[in-house]
Amino acid sequence: MSLAGLFVGVLIGATGVGGGSLMTPILVILFGVPASAAVGTDLLFAALTKGAGTALHGFNRSISWKVVGRLASGSIPASLAMLWLLHNVIDQNELGDVITVSLGIALVLTSLAIFLQPLLRKIFRKGSPSDRPGSSEDPYLQKRMLQEEEECEARPESVLPTVVIGAILGTLVSLTSVGAGALGVMVLMTLYPKVRSVRIIGTDIAHAVPLTLVAGLGHASIGVVNYSILASLLLGSIPGIALGSHLAFRLPEKVMRQSLAGILICVGGKLIFV
Repeated sequence: MSLAGLFVGVLIGATGVGGGSLMTPILVILFGVPASAAVGTDLLFAALTKGAGTALHGFNRSISWKVVGRLASGSIPASLAMLWLLHNVIDQNELGDVITVSLGIALVLTSLAIFLQPLLRKIFRKGSPSDRPGSSEDPYLQKRMLQEEEECEARPESVLPTVVIGAILGTLVSLTSVGAGALGVMVLMTLYPKVRSVRIIGTDIAHAVPLTLVAGLGHASIGVVNYSILASLLLGSIPGIALGSHLAFRLPEKVMRQSLAGILICVGGKLIFV
């Protein structure tokens, strides 16, 4: 399991994707962990690993706390509602099957989000100086970039969609532990086209921390989190993330992300139809 954590950690560090979308199916398919226990354990795993990422992005000022608040105002209540449904309404004998099929669907959606990100970036971010090479060294572009970001984030028409998307992510993540990464980034890219990619990613990671923590503690409260597995995963993933971050500048990101998306489609299909 530590080796699995190392593998997933390298992917997270190199591509920013792969935490919940790979760790949960690995636990279910390769290690035979019950789906409910795998989801609960992975949620706490995500909260701890993404907490470190949030600290890094916060230090670099690449987080929009305004957008994080909007997402959380929808995701946290939705997460609590889903946790209540899981443990009070859904038949516990069928809970494993419900989570497994939902996980498969979430993985397919995540793979589509990974495939579509480059296209969405071209469509919605066309003409924006935010992601142009050299913008970080040009004071004029920096000032213009910050102004565009603030104006984009302040648009009132983006508030309600962001809250609604947060609620959808909260429901999906609490049920499957998948969705806070690639799906969140894809939606934020379309809602906030003038915001830098690094700020979009930082915002998505920062929002994932309270969401996965609340959902993970909700699963832990009924005793479905395996803490020995959690420790093993963290033992491998922490050095894996550091290694992946180091390799990110040397590996072909496009090939890695497309390969990851292909894997997720296959794994998702297996969980849905088998």
